Amino acid sequence: MLKGPFLDRNWMAQNPDYDSCAIVMLGLPFDGTVSYRSGSRFAPEQIRLASWGLEEYSPNFDKDLNDVNFHDAGDLEFPLGNTIKSLELIRENVEDIYKDGKKVFGIGGEHLVTLPEIQAVSKYVDNLAIVHFDAHTDLREEYLGEEMSHSAVIRHCSKIVGPKNIKQIGIRSGMKEEWDFMKKHNTLCHKYSDLDSLKGKNIFVTVDLDCLDTSIMPGTGTPEAGGMQFDELIEWFKYLRDFNIAGADVVELAPDYDASGVSTAVATKVIRELLMIM
Repeated sequence: MLKGPFLDRNWMAQNPDYDSCAIVMLGLPFDGTVSYRSGSRFAPEQIRLASWGLEEYSPNFDKDLNDVNFHDAGDLEFPLGNTIKSLELIRENVEDIYKDGKKVFGIGGEHLVTLPEIQAVSKYVDNLAIVHFDAHTDLREEYLGEEMSHSAVIRHCSKIVGPKNIKQIGIRSGMKEEWDFMKKHNTLCHKYSDLDSLKGKNIFVTVDLDCLDTSIMPGTGTPEAGGMQFDELIEWFKYLRDFNIAGADVVELAPDYDASGVSTAVATKVIRELLMIM
């Protein structure tokens, strides 16, 4: 009989028991609507492997992953080429997570995966708001005639939670009409206190990793120069820890565009730090 020990393919420090966990980590390896560089479908697997290069303790939050009580459920399997069915699978599984009284932590995949998450969470969580970290507005109604696009995800989400319940951080690219939308609804944050209107609400935090500067995050589908540094992102997380986080995701790592592995390492640490405030 084999005695091992064997390598673990799950996130380090995860609770192997679904029933007793508080947060469910769900891999969402979908990139069917990517408009520039595909490959984010490979992120969840690579992030899991890279997690073993991190410490379980976060000095930023003086907290250990063992205190977070999350379960790694693995990756959903999607029918290749079928966007609608893939989104339905995400929504159905996230609904099950909230039926069971737990929170989701999604790992993409492209940013469109956030839409079915929000559709599911909004059925079980009242007074829902979204904090959106990104380089791009993602506020189009459609892209090249296709409504179901990662470049339209936050616009679609705004129809569920309402534009007044969306705050966007790190945005530096988008069409004029998207910037007009942000100005009209005051969604763009410049300072921490811009988030204060969401206090008392249930917050879903969605992090598109291209909010970070290309110097530390070249491995993404749509790199955009001029972004924030890692420590700047963490300072936003520190402010958010006083809010009620009802769910989260981290999306748009495309690991194969950074052969050094640094982008994957950065993404993994972003996930660890975001878990600390849930």
